[in-house]
Amino acid sequence: MMTAYRPEPDRDSRQWWERVAGQEFAVQECEGCGAARFPARAFCPECRTEAWHWREVEPEGVVESWIVNHQPFMPGFEVPYVVVMVRLAAVPGCFVYGNWRGAGPPERGRRVRAAYRRVDERLTLVDWAPDDHPVERKSSR
Repeated sequence: MMTAYRPEPDRDSRQWWERVAGQEFAVQECEGCGAARFPARAFCPECRTEAWHWREVEPEGVVESWIVNHQPFMPGFEVPYVVVMVRLAAVPGCFVYGNWRGAGPPERGRRVRAAYRRVDERLTLVDWAPDDHPVERKSSR
């Protein structure tokens, strides 16, 4: 039997997870060369600068690929489920993974938008739904 694991924020990803909990989608932007990156890292892979800031981007993109997962990686998630790889529209070199929320199977090139799933008080996940599918939008502050 396989043990299920929850994502655990680390030094580089903690602030990203906190932003996701507030339904904000952000990428890191290098202070030196301006390159955007995801996932979060301590330094820029382009110029090696360690100075950066978060830049909020629209949580939308296109489906590049997907898998059907048959392993119970997270407690409480029924298997099988579909995980999509999404190319962010605002940062084409960045790929983000998440569960599929479409009524039918995903299609390569399909436009999608993030849908936030609050698992519990400590964890919110980013799922992806077709952009014509109603999803919970970030509320105005």
